[in-house]
Amino acid sequence: MSTVGIPGEQVKMVTARPRTGTRQQRLIQERVKELIFDRGLRPGDALPTESDLLRELDVSRASLREALKALEALEIVEVRHGHGMFVGRMSMDALVHGLVFHGLLNQRQDVGAAVDLVDVRDILECALVRRIATTIDEDGIARLEAIVERMEDLGRRGEPIVAEDRRFHEELYAPLGNRLVMQLLRAFWEVLEELRPELPGSRRSSPAEDAHHHRLILERLRFRDPMGAEMAMREHFVGTHAWLNPAATVEHEAQSGS
Repeated sequence: MSTVGIPGEQVKMVTARPRTGTRQQRLIQERVKELIFDRGLRPGDALPTESDLLRELDVSRASLREALKALEALEIVEVRHGHGMFVGRMSMDALVHGLVFHGLLNQRQDVGAAVDLVDVRDILECALVRRIATTIDEDGIARLEAIVERMEDLGRRGEPIVAEDRRFHEELYAPLGNRLVMQLLRAFWEVLEELRPELPGSRRSSPAEDAHHHRLILERLRFRDPMGAEMAMREHFVGTHAWLNPAATVEHEAQSGS
């Protein structure tokens, strides 16, 4: 604090001070992350005990615990009560919970949040399916064929095919060996399934229609046709947009026909 002279009086000036607590927390978090890197620890590996960290980092117990709580929220650290602390495993749980919450919050006004999610998934899958079309082998085709046949059988009986739909997409991209892609797709799926019952006016296409879309994707893959596979996947997502926002789809079709 300082003073400024004004004729006849002094005015106290308060200068903003940095929030040392917040800065210290960040420093401790960074030091814990550096420790993980320096020791070559991998997801699931045990971290030093709290007592060891206190000695090594030379910080207070309260500050360390606050920093560890923040790292646990980021899933960098996993605390297993009664067992110790471990390097966290990559997960989209926090992303899913956040997207579901904000999606439910926003859907009271419109379906924009859910539509945005489908747009992102559309972009991602249309790019990925082109790559798959050039690399998929006969065993992969056979596994997808078995899934589509089950979808078609359920569709003929008018039974839900949600589980098989999800299995198709997971099997489709499994050969990529990319865990992040798989977790992102599962996150999108789980969020949309959570939001679907709350979306005003939303409806699914019939099981038979959904099965048909997947049959078209599979046939393009069978012919190793990247462009055709992308077009079939894009058509599949047109159907997804339709059940999310039927009114917008009707309006789009009317504009396209005019």
